[in-house]
Amino acid sequence: MNRQTKGVETLLGNPKKAMVKLSIPIMLAMLIQTFYNVIDGIWVAGLGADHLAAIGMFFPIYMIILSLAIGIGVGGSAAISRKIGAKDHEGADSAAMHTMLVGMLVLLLVLFLVFPFLEPIFQLIGVSDNVLQLTLSYGRILVGGSFLLIFNSLSSGVLRGEGDPKRAMWAMVLGSVLNMALDPLFIFTFKMGIVGAAWATLVSMFISSLLLFYWLFIKRVSFVVFHFFKFRFDKQLMGQILRVGIPVSLSQMSMSVAIFMLNYIVVFISNSDGVAVFTGAWRILMIGLVPVMGIQSSMISITGAAYGAKNVDKLETAYHFGMKLGVLIELAIVGLIFLFANPLAYLFSYSKGSVHIQEDLVLALRSLEWFLLLMPLGMLTAGMFQGIGKGENALLINLFRTLVFQLLFSYLLAIVFKNGLQGVYWGVVSGNLLAAVLAFGWGHHTVRKLRLKFEKTRK
Repeated sequence: MNRQTKGVETLLGNPKKAMVKLSIPIMLAMLIQTFYNVIDGIWVAGLGADHLAAIGMFFPIYMIILSLAIGIGVGGSAAISRKIGAKDHEGADSAAMHTMLVGMLVLLLVLFLVFPFLEPIFQLIGVSDNVLQLTLSYGRILVGGSFLLIFNSLSSGVLRGEGDPKRAMWAMVLGSVLNMALDPLFIFTFKMGIVGAAWATLVSMFISSLLLFYWLFIKRVSFVVFHFFKFRFDKQLMGQILRVGIPVSLSQMSMSVAIFMLNYIVVFISNSDGVAVFTGAWRILMIGLVPVMGIQSSMISITGAAYGAKNVDKLETAYHFGMKLGVLIELAIVGLIFLFANPLAYLFSYSKGSVHIQEDLVLALRSLEWFLLLMPLGMLTAGMFQGIGKGENALLINLFRTLVFQLLFSYLLAIVFKNGLQGVYWGVVSGNLLAAVLAFGWGHHTVRKLRLKFEKTRK
C-alpha cells in the first residue's frame, strides 16, 4: 500500500482492541440517530395517536429504501476491507467507486418504482382514510428526497470499510441533532404538522451529505481515493459487492416486510391504537439494538480484513469476542427497560390524544424486550458472513428470523390461539430467540471450516 491511515492500522491490528475502538463511534452515532427516531415519534405523538400510527405505517416503506442503501453500503464496506486486508490499495479505491455507481442505480429504482405506488400500497392493507392521508403527506416528501439518504449511507459505508467510523459518526450525529432541533420548529412553530417532521428530516440529511461530500471529494481525507475519470468497470468486483449488498438489502427489507405484516396482524386483531402502541414500543426497543448494530458494523470490517489476509485466528477472536460483548450489553439493557418501562411509555403517551395507550405501551415494552437478549448471536453471525463475502448466508439468517419464525409464531399465538396483542409480542420474542440460536451454531461451524481451509492452503 502506498498510503496508511490510523483507521487502517486499527483494522489490521489486535481484533479485540479494533472491535472496541471501531464499535464505539458507530454505537454513539446510531444511538443518537435512534434517539432522533424516538424523539421524532414523541413530537408526532403530540399531534395524536393517528399521526403516530401514520409514521408507523410508513416506516416499513422508509426501511425498504434505507435497506437498499444500507445493503450496497455494507457490500462496498466489506469489499473495501477485504482489499485492505489483501494490501490492494487500488482495489479498495475501485470498490469505493463501484459502490457509488450501484447507489445511483438504486436511486433511479426508488424514484420510478416506489414513489408512484405509495397510495395503492397503503390502501391495500386497509389503512383508514384519515391515517392514509397523513401517511401519504409524510411519506411522499421522504421518498422524493431519498437521494440524500442513499448518499449518506453509501459514504458512511465507505468510511467504515477503511476503519474510519469516526467521520461517519460525526456526519450522522450532526444530522440527527439538527433533526431533533428542527422537529418542534417545523411541526409546531411553523404549524406544518406531520409534514414538518418530514421536512426536518430532509434538511438535516442535506447538511450531513454536505459534510460527507466535503471529506470524500474535496478535502480527500479518506484512505480510498475516487478517480472517476480513471474508472474501469470490474465485473468481478461488482459481483463481490452485490453478493454481499443484495442479500443485506433483502435482509433489511425482510425486516420491513415483517413489520408491515405485523402491523397487518395488529390491525386485524385491534385498531389504530394497537398500531400506535406497537410503533411506540418498537421505536424504544430499537435503542436497545444500537450496541449490537455498532458491533456488527465493526464485525464486518474486522472479519473482512482478516479474511482478506487469510488470518483465521484474528477472524475467530473477533467473532467470539463480539458475541460475548453483545450478549452482556443486551442483558443490561433488558433489565433497564423492565425497570423504566413506565417513564419510557410516557414519552409516547403524554398528549391528550395518546394518553389512553400508556398502560398498553408499558405491557408491550415488558413483553417485547426479551427478544433483545440473544439478538447478538444472530446479528453478529450475519455480520461475520457479510465480512467474508457470504452475504447469502446472512440473508438466510434474517429471512428465517423475520419472515418465517417471527411471523409464524405471531400469527399462531395472536390469531390461531387468540392471545391478541400479547400473542404478537411473544411471537416476536420466540421467533427471534430460536433464529438466534440456530444462527450461532451455523456461524461457529463456518469458522471451523475456514480454519481447515486456510491450513490446507498454507500446506
